[in-house]
Amino acid sequence: MHLVSNMAYVGETPWHGLGNQLAPNQPIEVWAKQAGMDWQIESADVRYVSGNTGTNLGSIHAFPEQKVLYRSDTKEPLSVVSARYQVVQPKSIIEFYRDLTEIGGYELETAGVLKNGKKLWALARTGQSASLKGKDIVNGYLLLATAADGTMATTAQFTSVRVVCNNTLQIALGDSAGCVKVPHRSQFDAAAVKRQLGIAISSWDGFMARMKALSDCKINDNAAEAFFRRVLTYPVSSGQPVPATNDSAIKAVQALYAGKGMGATLASASGTAWGLVNSITEFVDHHRRARSDDHRKDAAWFGTGAALKQKAFEEAVRLVV
Repeated sequence: MHLVSNMAYVGETPWHGLGNQLAPNQPIEVWAKQAGMDWQIESADVRYVSGNTGTNLGSIHAFPEQKVLYRSDTKEPLSVVSARYQVVQPKSIIEFYRDLTEIGGYELETAGVLKNGKKLWALARTGQSASLKGKDIVNGYLLLATAADGTMATTAQFTSVRVVCNNTLQIALGDSAGCVKVPHRSQFDAAAVKRQLGIAISSWDGFMARMKALSDCKINDNAAEAFFRRVLTYPVSSGQPVPATNDSAIKAVQALYAGKGMGATLASASGTAWGLVNSITEFVDHHRRARSDDHRKDAAWFGTGAALKQKAFEEAVRLVV
């Protein structure tokens, strides 16, 4: 089953082989239509029927504390949320990039709809790029995503993509300047989000400095195994004194790190802390067990996979002295 309902993209065919391919530098209006984001999220009061016995239709009552969100085009329900829930429209996600693409040098690469409209995203290249040890290219991106089912705040997140393996890694420094989250109890203000992200433009330089330090940090086999055992643990359950290691995952990432991973033999990654990070990111983005590629991608961008990659990055940074 595909989570992706609609999608537009520039460049190579995406992971699921679906979507509308666009030529570069298309207008925002074209992106909105081809990404399946040219509809509105509508809302209606929650109502219920009491006294319905089959012969008696009963009476209809309102529940004003909640509202139903639904698509304006198909009328398909999206969620039931509180009356205070602030909706972010699909076109607002695309419109966010208008000035960035027209005057800021950004270029939209993918945008689309997950779960029939419950989740919406767009991803654009920032134009920032760096090379580790001459051959390992990493490009900067800005991801904007929201949910219409209350599962996530509207999130603007700087991210990086390693070209050789298409792995993604959030650009997060200690001050979390690379990420802005707007909860749905607040109005989404695109200009305010961009102002907050403005301080994070410089975070690319700090992020690249850390990546270069990781690529220069040589790691022995014992340190590598200890790293994987710290990162790849199961969630701690109640009454459990210490987290248990995920041995099957450890075996998989060790193989990726030892040379099976994409780009694992590059000078920047072979036997280095950067190689440790990328063995985790490749595992999360491409190999981790999931119901489908779409579910894996959803987790890698927004869920448990994203958290695991961030944990790996933080642990790797601690290895750099």
